[in-house]
Amino acid sequence: MSEAKENKTKHETAWFSSGCFWGTEYHFMKAPGVISTTVGYMGGNTENPSYLEVCTGKTGHAETTEVCFDPTKTSYEELVKLFFETHDFTQIGGQGPDIGDQYRSVIFYSSAEQLAIAQKYVALLTKKGYKVATSIEPAQTFWEAEDYHQQYYERKQGTPYCHIYRKIF
Repeated sequence: MSEAKENKTKHETAWFSSGCFWGTEYHFMKAPGVISTTVGYMGGNTENPSYLEVCTGKTGHAETTEVCFDPTKTSYEELVKLFFETHDFTQIGGQGPDIGDQYRSVIFYSSAEQLAIAQKYVALLTKKGYKVATSIEPAQTFWEAEDYHQQYYERKQGTPYCHIYRKIF
């Protein structure tokens, strides 16, 4: 087997929206098995939207984090757990002080398996007594955000103000 084939990592992709994408990305980029993260927009009706357009709330997009991961080192299920454990999935119409549809809580799925896992965790949380506001929607085109948004907290050497980890599962 050639060295190139041995070093080629198989990866899968997941998309999560949980308020400001800076905080969402912060937690995912630190998760074991995550290869890369990219912030952008998904779920709207405007092609190639800009940050300023998304902030108007008129494009229908949610600030979204694309997570590429190595399924031999983590699972989609682990990422879904982290998603729920790093934001207030009961809040409608925003996240913390960030109010607007662009900050809504969404899991975008790209396969029947991802859909089933997302539904499983919404059901588990509902059974625990939570009123889950997270929607589960089919993945659409992911539009990458401007460069200055990528790995924001790492570049600024800060931590999120509205994405705090809390163990649930």
